[in-house]
Amino acid sequence: MKQNILYILLILTITVSFAQQKDKALQRSNDFIYEGNTIVSDDFVAAEMEYRKAISKKPSNTTGTYNLGNAYYETGNFDEALLRHIEAAKSALTKAEKHKAFHNIGNALMKRKQCKEAVEAFKNALRNDPTDEESRYNFMVAKKCAEEQQKNEDKNKDKDKKDEDKKDEEDKKDDGDKKEDEKDEGDKDKKEGDDKKDEDGKPKDEKEDKKKGKPDNEKKKQQPQPGKLSPQQVKNLLEAMSNEEKKVQQKINAKKAKGKKVRAEKDW
Repeated sequence: MKQNILYILLILTITVSFAQQKDKALQRSNDFIYEGNTIVSDDFVAAEMEYRKAISKKPSNTTGTYNLGNAYYETGNFDEALLRHIEAAKSALTKAEKHKAFHNIGNALMKRKQCKEAVEAFKNALRNDPTDEESRYNFMVAKKCAEEQQKNEDKNKDKDKKDEDKKDEEDKKDDGDKKEDEKDEGDKDKKEGDDKKDEDGKPKDEKEDKKKGKPDNEKKKQQPQPGKLSPQQVKNLLEAMSNEEKKVQQKINAKKAKGKKVRAEKDW
């Protein structure tokens, strides 16, 4: 029996000690929050440091996170303010804490021109405190802003669609004009080809050559072809070879004449 009593007393002592330590951490956290509140308007950096100390001592102390978010909001750092108030909403245990956090989330979102998201934030604020007139008023402002943004978005979509349709029509027109130009060019080439032909469909140049007494393919025969000699080139080569042969024969004949013995006649 004695041992059971001692065991119970030990458990109670540990529990009380732990509770005191928790209360001490909470108290210390609140002290840092108080320090931050007293200097926030004079020195943001110093106040930020105190709020961060409060959060480190007691992370579940929503007030520290909430006040840090407000400090960021007052300095115009709406992105950081939004993050801190979201953290406060997550750690909030009471409806009052949740209401304040969601209310300020809505305010930060409005500063970021995210009206549709702000509407949902103010809805959550009113769910936790339907009697707050400021949250209700901000909700109506955010709702009107969201409607205007939606109208502008729809208007821009319509404009983009009209511009796209107009561009498609212009592209089709350009394609049609291009095909028409190609057709005209083809007709022009055909007409020029027809102008070069006679009634029988034969080329006029060929007809003119016949009138001059030239064979139809004479011009083609006279034109040298790649890898072949023209008739004139063949004639020139034959003449050159003939002249060379004549020179060689003349040299041979000259040697024969020089080496021939002359018979002397008797002189008696």
